Amino acid sequence: DKAEAIRVLKRTVELGINFIDTADSYGPYISEELIAEALHPYPADLVIATKGGLERTGPDQWPVNAHPDHLREALEGSLKRLKVEQIDLYQLHRIDPKVPAEDSFAFLKKAQEEGKIKHIGLSEVTVAEIKHAQEFFDVATVQNMYSVDNRKWETVLEYCQEQKMGFIPWFPLNAGNVAAQDKLKLIAQKHDASVHQVALSWLLHHADNIILIPGTSKVKHLEENVKAAHLELTDEDMAQLDTISDQGSELE
Repeated sequence: DKAEAIRVLKRTVELGINFIDTADSYGPYISEELIAEALHPYPADLVIATKGGLERTGPDQWPVNAHPDHLREALEGSLKRLKVEQIDLYQLHRIDPKVPAEDSFAFLKKAQEEGKIKHIGLSEVTVAEIKHAQEFFDVATVQNMYSVDNRKWETVLEYCQEQKMGFIPWFPLNAGNVAAQDKLKLIAQKHDASVHQVALSWLLHHADNIILIPGTSKVKHLEENVKAAHLELTDEDMAQLDTISDQGSELE
């Protein structure tokens, strides 16, 4: 629903949110185009993060392509669609097993030196891969799949904290297994909140470098998600929720 998507974006800024995460492969291209249509010229404090390195060739098809030639085309496309001369945060969507990581990193570094990228981020990476990238440029953020019941990347989150990097959990509302749902429901009832609000609030309480990006296509859900920022979980709540990770789903 294009009209509702535009309303979501405008309401996002009204609510004081100043970070929007997208990618050229979302749509493909449509997400970036909608952001520009709804919000350009952008508020001075708005940070728009996008990504390159995945193609969108069909339903459920996300081929990895981090070859410098493709990244150059992706970056130029994002600049044009977002109507900016510099991307605030450009993230490598995936490290490409078919391309030497050094080639992808070198391209990002060069694009940053040219002024087309302000900050560089990575997505779905290990600590070793982050360290490799740090040989080429300062890594500003890491975006890995992470939620209250999927903490496969806990060591990456800890490394990001040590290195003063932002950590952007994607699929933050996973909460996919029954045990997790039951514990979340108990905490949610206690606070007169939704399960999703508790899952988001846990992330904010868990680490001070987490930047939330729960996606939605409806203003109602956007406003519900934002309320999670005002939910105060107790130490007891956190201890209860932390037990979920013992049986967390190992989703890839």
